[in-house]
Amino acid sequence: MVLYVEDDVMSRIIEIAALQHACGPDLERNLETSCAMVAEAAAQGAELIVLQELHRSVYFCQTEDVRCFELAEPIPGPTTERLGELAREHGVVIVGSLFERRAPGLCHNTAVVLDADGALVGRYRKMHIPDDPGFYEKFYFTPGDLGFEPIDTRVGRLGVLVCWDQWFPEAARLMSMAGAELLIYPTAIGWDPRDDEAERQRQLDAWITIQRAHAIANGVPVISCNRIGHEPDPCGSSPGIDFWGRSFICGPQGEVLAEGDEGAQIVRASVDQARTAAVRRIWPFLRDRRVDHYGDLTRLYRD
Repeated sequence: MVLYVEDDVMSRIIEIAALQHACGPDLERNLETSCAMVAEAAAQGAELIVLQELHRSVYFCQTEDVRCFELAEPIPGPTTERLGELAREHGVVIVGSLFERRAPGLCHNTAVVLDADGALVGRYRKMHIPDDPGFYEKFYFTPGDLGFEPIDTRVGRLGVLVCWDQWFPEAARLMSMAGAELLIYPTAIGWDPRDDEAERQRQLDAWITIQRAHAIANGVPVISCNRIGHEPDPCGSSPGIDFWGRSFICGPQGEVLAEGDEGAQIVRASVDQARTAAVRRIWPFLRDRRVDHYGDLTRLYRD
């Protein structure tokens, strides 16, 4: 089969940037780093800029500590106001990631979307919450209650998900079924320093493969933005986490358009939204779904 863009499918190029950097205990310095990189990406022509998961602080979920709840903030709040000003100043769409304080004792891991005019146009509350060694998120985050709803922006309809969500095909599918034109994953994932090189490669390959598979199965581009750097375990019970970076952007056939390494950088790519329509014409996975036989997907497991 030959893939081509027909005359009735107009080319629509979006310039995308994923920003990866290290975070430390100084909240203001972390935010300043993100803001400076947003300005740099905008100067390079980016229209959609994605920040990594919980970019305002260290990844505090390595341990269970009630003092960390002081990091939570309301939405709208000071950080969304700052990001909104930045989006308006540069005329860009920004996807941020915050520790949302909804009420005393009720917090979420929340992605926010600021449109190019600075308006807060939507949020997504992380639905899948891990609870693994070094990733004790269930202590801090209540599972999201907003469902899988895309967010309309000046650059298109964004299907924003967060980190652990990236392992679940159901989340990507539901966002795509609701009309998402891009799938976006702010992320905080890394290695245990005790992992050997072979295990590290297996984990990295799995992480990239599952997200490229979401692009292929749904015929949409995917943006994955991961943090970098070593962050020690505050309680000293483990060697901490080496966040591997490797942010990437892929097209609707899973083709990698841009990929970072383990350093601080702006990962940029141009995405032509006309390719989504063209790819879905030759690989019509949505057309051929057998929804009349998928009822068991609503069960946890078939015993």
